[in-house]
Amino acid sequence: MKLSIIGTGYVGLVTGTCLSEMGNKVSCIDIDEDKINNLKNNIISIYEPNLKEMVKDNQAKKNLFFTTNYKKALDNSDICFIAVGTPMNNDGTTNLDYVYDVALKIAKNMSKNMIIVVKSTVPVGTTEKIKDIIHRELRKRNIDLNFDIIFNPEFLKEGNAVNDFMRPDRIIIGGGSSKTKETIKELYSSIVMNHDRFIFMDIKSAEMTKYASNAMLATRISFMNEIANICEKTGANIKNVRIGVGSDKRIGYDFLYAGCGYGGSCFPKDIRSLIKTAEKNDYSSILLSSVEEVNENQKNVLFNKIIERFGDDLSKFTFTVWGLAFKAETDDVRESFSLKLIEKLISKGAKIKAYDPKAIDSFKEIFKNKNNIKYFSNKTDALKDSDALILLTEWKEFRHLDFEDLSLNLNKRIIFDGRNIYNRTFIEENGFELYQIGC
Repeated sequence: MKLSIIGTGYVGLVTGTCLSEMGNKVSCIDIDEDKINNLKNNIISIYEPNLKEMVKDNQAKKNLFFTTNYKKALDNSDICFIAVGTPMNNDGTTNLDYVYDVALKIAKNMSKNMIIVVKSTVPVGTTEKIKDIIHRELRKRNIDLNFDIIFNPEFLKEGNAVNDFMRPDRIIIGGGSSKTKETIKELYSSIVMNHDRFIFMDIKSAEMTKYASNAMLATRISFMNEIANICEKTGANIKNVRIGVGSDKRIGYDFLYAGCGYGGSCFPKDIRSLIKTAEKNDYSSILLSSVEEVNENQKNVLFNKIIERFGDDLSKFTFTVWGLAFKAETDDVRESFSLKLIEKLISKGAKIKAYDPKAIDSFKEIFKNKNNIKYFSNKTDALKDSDALILLTEWKEFRHLDFEDLSLNLNKRIIFDGRNIYNRTFIEENGFELYQIGC
């Protein structure tokens, strides 16, 4: 099939690349000329396992194209995906300017009947507004074109996005005529051999499903962090509790890890957007507000442990931070716990030595003009003359510690484990203090 993907951010680039991998002709559109030129040269601004190789391969096969030309791309497309960002406004609402601008550009440039697929995460009712924008502009152009519009949410986990796209749990289609549904089923047939994975519903329910899914996962994280904090007060161990709770087949183990709280580009934004959607519809979401509150409070837990161990004045201490990304296998530091913790440590006078295998450049871009922080290209160099190690991201290379390196480089044998990945008995047998969350 011939497709257009508008937006070459995380969702758009993964979607376009994966669909081109299936033999479709895909044109990815973006208004950023520098970004498009970089993509044409296989220079990708985000890190996602296997993505760069797939982009390079499919450009070579002439299945994947990058352009700033809306008209040329739409003229050669039967299906157009909207995959632009929907950032959060200062008041917690969703900024839909990019989505509505794209809707207008589609209407001004389309010259044939097509299916329009909204993949951007948008509040309930937005897809219908996109449809209205396109209809109005086509009437202004005095052109008679038929288009159908559906909402098709993405469920991509950063660090596993390519695999998630190629092996989806479900594909949700909101709205669309019978013909449109069959076309979309055919488009996805190469990755979904079992058609039972298709779920068809109305547009508003599909829009809500995306938010509800992320809200449920965020709720599980905040729930376990709440239980972890109670564990610390009572002497229970959250790791044991997780095994006991997760073994219930009605619950399962996924997203039941206690830690520093959730971050990234999706959960914080989507929780706040859903709360605002509720408020606009005269409903107070007590549970979601609590999920957000627990998460915000959780960001202070590790900092408080550091202060309790070293005192309120940290001007004489240096800390090594391993992990800046909000999770492993990504360079994304948006809403990362590391941002808040490092800023608070520096505010208390601490010096920071930071290392992350992928996210240093992304972190520097957000954490600009900050003194008292140095960045290192490997984890061992970052340890030298530090007073404690702080683990914030569960990268695989951090899972097994070299105690000889730690002993030679650290001034004090102290580890703060913000992801609960280390075995307390093993750490303490090697002469180290270990501080974790809930255990």
